[in-house]
Amino acid sequence: MPGKPFTLEITMHKRQFLTAAAVAGALPLSSNAATKAPGAGPVLLTVGGEIGKGNRGPLDKVVDQMMGKHGVQFSRAHSFDAAALQRLPAVSIRTTLEYDNQLHQLSGPLVATVLGAAGANLKAPLRIGLRAVDGYNATPSLVDILGWKMIIATHMDGKPLALGGLGPQWAVYEADSIAAFKSKPVNERFAACPWGLYYIDVAI
Repeated sequence: MPGKPFTLEITMHKRQFLTAAAVAGALPLSSNAATKAPGAGPVLLTVGGEIGKGNRGPLDKVVDQMMGKHGVQFSRAHSFDAAALQRLPAVSIRTTLEYDNQLHQLSGPLVATVLGAAGANLKAPLRIGLRAVDGYNATPSLVDILGWKMIIATHMDGKPLALGGLGPQWAVYEADSIAAFKSKPVNERFAACPWGLYYIDVAI
């Protein structure tokens, strides 16, 4: 597996994380997806930090309450609603999940595709923070994300991921086929995969 081992940071805010395992080569897009203003729908995912010019302003201490409570900070960010995410090219993976030890299909854009749409430089040695709604934060490197072909799943088995379940987004990879994970017990394969993903931090 290329790159250095990933590191994880776990942050607890009022709620204890539900399980110990994070209950548990894309190029920048040249389409209009990277420059579109925020859509009419509610924002589901925000990418902030070392990105392009963004489509929204800095953290708003009044509006961005959960981000503020999780210690998120940014001077510029790119927001995606459901329609914006669906406009990005999607890929599908099949992997065994720890919840039922069964194969499931997960689909959505590659994390790298989303980063490219936000204007991040995918040739830079970026550090990525994947933040979930309960405060869990996984911090893989961009090299890891590219090597794992990690996706932002919006659907499982053809159905949209729900808030209150694994959604509305889940950063996840095909663990069954990745050398770093496939020999591990299923419940130890997804520590870098926060479900309930709502914010991605991009840093150098």
